Amino acid sequence: MRPRRPGRESAASRRHRALDLCRRLEALYPGARCSLDFASPFQLLIATILSAQCTDRRVNLVTPGLFRRWPDATALAAADAAALESVIRSTGFFRAKARNIRACCQALVERHGGAVPETLAELVALPGVGRKTGSVVLGSALGKAEGVVVDTHVGRLARRLGLSRAADAVRVERDLMAVVPAEEWIVLSHRLIEHGRTVCAARTPRCSGCTLADLCPRVGVGDGRGKRPPR
Repeated sequence: MRPRRPGRESAASRRHRALDLCRRLEALYPGARCSLDFASPFQLLIATILSAQCTDRRVNLVTPGLFRRWPDATALAAADAAALESVIRSTGFFRAKARNIRACCQALVERHGGAVPETLAELVALPGVGRKTGSVVLGSALGKAEGVVVDTHVGRLARRLGLSRAADAVRVERDLMAVVPAEEWIVLSHRLIEHGRTVCAARTPRCSGCTLADLCPRVGVGDGRGKRPPR
């Protein structure tokens, strides 16, 4: 039996269902983790900036050479702009990303002695760092849950699962934080991303074989069987 549509579901029922979803996702993806390679909070910060409008796989190909040449915030703050742009060109939007990385590293050096701050408020005050990037660093590199990372997969699945009706990431995050226990915030994003990549695709979700099917109202999935409605 499928759950009620989100508008008819009580807040208590939604919280209970969200917890059930977390347990099932844990069983499905016990090893889910951040797909960006990093050896320190600083490396993850830079990698996350590079990941905007770019695949994590591509970023992982670029960062080893980047960090060999500029291993820390001090080095990147003083990096030649053209040289940095050349190294990160394949990640797309390389000029804007190079500007953000250099400005971010200059701020790290000037305000934090080159270290990555450990609060979301301090992180989002850095040039080129938004709430999503800050939460990625805090959660995956420092184990601190100050929010839920909402990328395109997480936003889509949150709406499809009836956990949010919002279109923008900030409101989706707020809705998820209201129904999901704080101890699940960090890993939930990784597991939803895995599920979005392997089962709950944007255009052709495999609902018939989904372990979450009985908990999912399948919001926006056409006829409810994982097929898009005819045009």
